[in-house]
Amino acid sequence: MMKNTKQTASARLGAILRVTSGNFLEQFDFFLFGFYATYISQTFFPASNEFTSLMMTFAVFGSGFLMRPLGAIVLGAYIDKVGRRKGLIVTLSIMAAGTVLIALVPGYASIGLFAPLLVLLGRLLQGFSAGAEMGGVSVYLSEIATPGRTGFYTSWQSASQQVAIVVAAALGYTLNTWMQASELAAWGWRIPFFIGCVIIPFIFVIRRSLQETEAFKARKHHPGASEVFRSMCDNWRTVLAGGLLAAMTTTTFYLITVYTPTFGKTVLHLSSTDSLVVTLLVGVSNFIWLPIGGSLSDRIGRRPLLLGISLLCVLTAYPAMHWLAEAASFERLLAVLLYFSFFFGMYNGAMVAALTEVMPQNVRVVGFSLAFSLATALFGGFTPAVSTLLVEATADKASPAYWLMFAAVCGFTATTVLYRRARPAVARNC
Repeated sequence: MMKNTKQTASARLGAILRVTSGNFLEQFDFFLFGFYATYISQTFFPASNEFTSLMMTFAVFGSGFLMRPLGAIVLGAYIDKVGRRKGLIVTLSIMAAGTVLIALVPGYASIGLFAPLLVLLGRLLQGFSAGAEMGGVSVYLSEIATPGRTGFYTSWQSASQQVAIVVAAALGYTLNTWMQASELAAWGWRIPFFIGCVIIPFIFVIRRSLQETEAFKARKHHPGASEVFRSMCDNWRTVLAGGLLAAMTTTTFYLITVYTPTFGKTVLHLSSTDSLVVTLLVGVSNFIWLPIGGSLSDRIGRRPLLLGISLLCVLTAYPAMHWLAEAASFERLLAVLLYFSFFFGMYNGAMVAALTEVMPQNVRVVGFSLAFSLATALFGGFTPAVSTLLVEATADKASPAYWLMFAAVCGFTATTVLYRRARPAVARNC
């Protein structure tokens, strides 16, 4: 009996590693785009001043998120119909195509307008894939979770992203140490993208060994496209509220990871190395807090944790950012972002499980994916651009906190609405 239990635990751990491997690659390339935004802007989007160049870069970065709702509907419906395993292999294939394209595109100086257009195409492919990737992975984890541990299991979807942050930041730190700034700006920033391309075949092999979930195999009916669309229309309030629920997660995440190197370098005037070290440590912090948040939500319920963290963010985000901005330093940047990392890890640990639980079972992937994609498209994906614009418009270095506070208000409101209307299955987790 003990041997069977150990085998089952080992099989579940293997399934978690296999399903999150593609999620790692997807997020690895997303982070690289933000980490090297200043170099990408110079290579593909040259302009008369740094602000305009950065805004064009972040606009293209955000455009990928606009494709996520479409990917959520198309690929999410496909995953709900053919199965988690087959669908996640398709999302990985599309995402890999976008990654390779961005890594290999020549600069503006070589091919002119084709350069930014091809980068845009790569981002759109990545965004289309990501629209269903996270939902597919989250639902897969929820369906293999042991009773009473859904929050803990689903937290590893986001935890895999933190590994990607750490690896990407470590690569950036190494390159900054070994290369001259001129070399890094000219071609060195492409090295991590090439590394992402190299590991794609290995992740394909890993994901192909993934087993279909028992929950999916037990279902007798798999919805077609028209049924999925009708179900989304019938449950539009749940999807919209789910999107607002995820707004806090996506905004915090992209603020403390993707935007950090640009914020530290161009706004706070710290070194690139300082910003990358902070980002690396934030990734480690996120990795620690996520399973804690998921496990705590299994014990005390999703609702108290979601409400408590979002309220704490509303009350303290701006004072923390103001303290950082008035005397910027490596130590203060690290302290503030680790504090925001606590927000993200605890809230997201509960949020992912909550979002899987409120969606109708037969369209769970497409429902989760659409809600999360809307949040990412409207909030998280444009966080770097909105933050850059707020700093420029207000001349207040702490102003990105306003965007974070707004997202926290959305999360608080959505939690109240969703759990007021909760179905019995969800109410047990209140």
